[in-house]
Amino acid sequence: MCCIWHLAVFGQRPVHEIEVSKFVVDTGKQLDLIDLGKRALAIKPPAAVDSTGQKVYFSILPFSQQVPGGGHALITSTTAGFYLGERSTTYISRINFTPYTNFGKRIGIPIRSYIWLKGNAWVIDGDIRMLKYPHETWGVGQEHHASDKIMLDYSYLRVYQHVLKRMKGGLFLGLGYNLDYRMDLRSESGTLLADYTAYPYGTQSYGSSISSGLSFNVIYDTRANSINAWDGNYANLQFRFNPTFMGSSESWRSLFMEMRRYHRLTDNPNRQNMIAIRHFLWTVFGSRAPYMELPNLGWDPYNSSGRGFPLSRYRGKSMYYMEAEYRRDITENGLLGFVVFTNANTVSGPQSKFLFTWNVAAGAGARVKFNKKSGTNIALDYGVSKQHRSIHLTLGEVF
Repeated sequence: MCCIWHLAVFGQRPVHEIEVSKFVVDTGKQLDLIDLGKRALAIKPPAAVDSTGQKVYFSILPFSQQVPGGGHALITSTTAGFYLGERSTTYISRINFTPYTNFGKRIGIPIRSYIWLKGNAWVIDGDIRMLKYPHETWGVGQEHHASDKIMLDYSYLRVYQHVLKRMKGGLFLGLGYNLDYRMDLRSESGTLLADYTAYPYGTQSYGSSISSGLSFNVIYDTRANSINAWDGNYANLQFRFNPTFMGSSESWRSLFMEMRRYHRLTDNPNRQNMIAIRHFLWTVFGSRAPYMELPNLGWDPYNSSGRGFPLSRYRGKSMYYMEAEYRRDITENGLLGFVVFTNANTVSGPQSKFLFTWNVAAGAGARVKFNKKSGTNIALDYGVSKQHRSIHLTLGEVF
């Protein structure tokens, strides 16, 4: 485990004041889709540039994408990037709003936020979702073959809110509240979820599952831009406990630890040439954790794991995930770029030995600069695993 978590050693990089970034991008030398639109419509830029840094930079992308279980959904992804302080001392904040519907059984209203207050004194991390979200499941571990999936349907409310105070440099400590409320959980495949999974908690047909509790949170963040990190490190530790006296159906606890490293291969601040690496360990304590709350692929805090795999393909009481991605510009002005990635995961469960049984995927993707001021890209990725192929279209980098 010491080898696995080697990226946690930041002691060789003493920080007395929080680093914003040593790579300052000159966006005047870059080109994005907004610039192309202005040229096409003959819109002239303002005579003076706003130097307060508090302007909001919007990126909006409507698209249709295939969803788990078949069919397509209409999705509108909106990202707002803004500064709540001077750019020299404050990171860029972001809010993501991605409503979607297939005009049938699927509808979702998710809002994600990562807010930096003035001078990076506080960071506020939020996640609110209201979903009607049918999707497939394969039980625990690798007990079922890829073709032996069943379809689940339920309504879901999530409310996560974490507030952290800067302690020193890029280190932040804080507390949070976490609510996961799943209603009317049922199988659409004629097979009872409890029988299919042989898991007794949170699998009752037309039942509800509530997990409500507090969390202790630690963040280490030296990325000036979380929408599209240009360099830096990120670490996130969350210990969550869900007691019954706070409304939880069962009493259980969980631990999530993630590390990310963004290593630039060039000193040119206007060109993207980077290797991004991340890995996380996610585990639950206690035997009563609800089935839907068990660590599973694609349901990590940022729902960004598992390119090349079906959503929720692997689930267990413990999961370890790692991913590497090479990012590079194609054009000098940064309008076009590409990525190459690979990821691997291991879970505990039947027919799956934690840290010994691995599932691997790989792929490549294209990038188009949508908004150079916030660094927002349109990301189109194609991923491949042993028994699956998938295309992912998103607004912003995956991690």
